[in-house]
Amino acid sequence: MNQKSHKARGGFQFTLYQEESKTPFEKLFDIFKELITHTSGDLDEALDWLEQLDQEYNLTSEDYTLDDFVEDLKKRGYIREEIKPDGSLGQAITAKTERAIRKNALNQIFGKIRKKGTGSHKTKSSGAGDEHTGDLRSFQFGDRLENINVTESLKNAQVNHGFGDFSLTEDDLVVEDTHHKAQMSTALMIDISHSMILYGEDRITPAKKVAMALAELITTRYPKDTLDILVFGNDAWPIQLKELPYLQVGPYHTNTVAGLQLAMDLLRRKRNTNKQIFMITDGKPSCLRMPDGTYYKNSNGLDPFITDKCYTMAAQARKLHIPITTFMIARDAYLQTFVDTFTQSNRGKAFYTGLDDLGEMIFHDYESNRKKRIR
Repeated sequence: MNQKSHKARGGFQFTLYQEESKTPFEKLFDIFKELITHTSGDLDEALDWLEQLDQEYNLTSEDYTLDDFVEDLKKRGYIREEIKPDGSLGQAITAKTERAIRKNALNQIFGKIRKKGTGSHKTKSSGAGDEHTGDLRSFQFGDRLENINVTESLKNAQVNHGFGDFSLTEDDLVVEDTHHKAQMSTALMIDISHSMILYGEDRITPAKKVAMALAELITTRYPKDTLDILVFGNDAWPIQLKELPYLQVGPYHTNTVAGLQLAMDLLRRKRNTNKQIFMITDGKPSCLRMPDGTYYKNSNGLDPFITDKCYTMAAQARKLHIPITTFMIARDAYLQTFVDTFTQSNRGKAFYTGLDDLGEMIFHDYESNRKKRIR
């Protein structure tokens, strides 16, 4: 519950804080960001969907119409005019919209997570932080005295004990949280094989949201870390952060080996001590590129010729001290057997998950690995 305070005789008095209601633009913009993600950046399609939703749920009014909303998008720099391939004049989203989508994904997936105690980081090694985060928390045994925020601690003492008989106890102390400056280089692999939209189930949109949220988390909270994003189908190739909203599934099989090869190549170039691979996939490996440039494909069950190559890549990453965390969006027992063996070969981590929990697990695992110090 949000609160605000004002001074009163003998200390502070707290009253409930009522959150301000959203403007018509803000309400429509929240829906628009969802639609533009689902349409892979197709502005015309997103606006068509928004119009249909407006007709069904009366999202707009005479005072603020859909045309007013589009005009505000232009004025605020969220959409721009462009020349279409046929030579006609059209509209498209801007880089500002792409950033808004990433921030929206971050709030959706990670917004419900709050710090507890010394923070959400998990680490096997102890040690004091060396970079201030700006976040405040209660004092705990072992905290360094120089991290105590004197102003906030005195304020707590006044609130808890009053002005007349001033005292300062351990419960009043507040410290400014810190985190280590240890850097992490992450390669994020996203499966864009056809199975990501198979049987009418949209799995690529949640995968994109997770990727955008993770990218926003790293670039805003951990600016010294690096993130490489790549997609894999029949082959694997890197993509830019700005391409995430436009990502689409192709008529591909799943060449997991190609994705791992590219991820490891990208990480080899990094000078950071800590490196890791996140792999988001919903299907089994079903494709290999042969030395002569042809493709070996087999979608029937688990092909030992393909899976053995995957196990070899996992072991190779282990030798390079690159843990692989696999997020398998599938519950099939035979797929879990493959992932178990793959994870053992790498000594990495694996999660068998539905779509709802994918983001939170990535968040916790990233935080854990980021603070791990290799000695």
